[in-house]
Amino acid sequence: MEQPGKPERGQRPERRCAVLGCPIGHSLSPVLHRAAYAELGLNWRYDAYEVDESRLAGFLGELGPEWRGLSLTMPLKRVVIPLCDEVSDLARRVGAVNTLILDDGRRVGSNTDVPGMVAALKERGIDAVRTALVLGVGATACSALAALAELGAQTVHALARDPARAAELRALSERLQVATTVVPWVDVATIPRVDLVVSTVPENAAGAVAKQVVDRASIVFDAIYEPWPTRLASSAMAAGRAVVSGLDLLVHQAALQVELMTGRQPAPIAAMRSAGERALASRVAAGPG
Repeated sequence: MEQPGKPERGQRPERRCAVLGCPIGHSLSPVLHRAAYAELGLNWRYDAYEVDESRLAGFLGELGPEWRGLSLTMPLKRVVIPLCDEVSDLARRVGAVNTLILDDGRRVGSNTDVPGMVAALKERGIDAVRTALVLGVGATACSALAALAELGAQTVHALARDPARAAELRALSERLQVATTVVPWVDVATIPRVDLVVSTVPENAAGAVAKQVVDRASIVFDAIYEPWPTRLASSAMAAGRAVVSGLDLLVHQAALQVELMTGRQPAPIAAMRSAGERALASRVAAGPG
């Protein structure tokens, strides 16, 4: 777990925020949010806490009035929904809350993954998608499907390691009116060529099908940011495909969280990206362990 940030001697933080998940030690969210606070001149604190499903309700119940917001990563994006007083239409539609705003005792759940994905793609000049392949069928895959729908996708293939877990993705595809076919992992060779591949699965899973996936797409979006480049990203770059990284996604969704939590717009995206890149480079230089 990353160590909590400390305010300067003699100063108490004006407000507190944090990222929760399990595991959480790899998270770059503290780096990005702290960089934003520094750029905005805010004496705020942002920490990382390892919290699983069984501890979430208790953790939320112990928060004091100084707390303003929480970023939520796996496995908390779905289990937090019943603990919210209010959930945005988008978060309710995709069944995933990755941002919790704490406002005078009320918990308001939102989703910045979807607009973050759209912004990351548009930043690379990708503002329209007709067909896509999504690796995975979990909460992040649902957010990816919603982002693809916003970009005009008409046909989506979802590659599932366990098709039985695809019920929520199937239901979402019906609500979004996007024709979605769930394909068992072993049948990756049956998937036709698509405009875009979005990987929402761990590096080792995507790496196992990297060549087959890259052969079927013009653009590859890997939601992983560490290790980077992933085997999927490396295969895509070697084949001359355009690649969008997990850091691109993380920066854009974190910027939206900063705006929601602080009320300050626009968030300093350039400073956040630079901080994330430096942190990743230092981890690579430090090596394993």
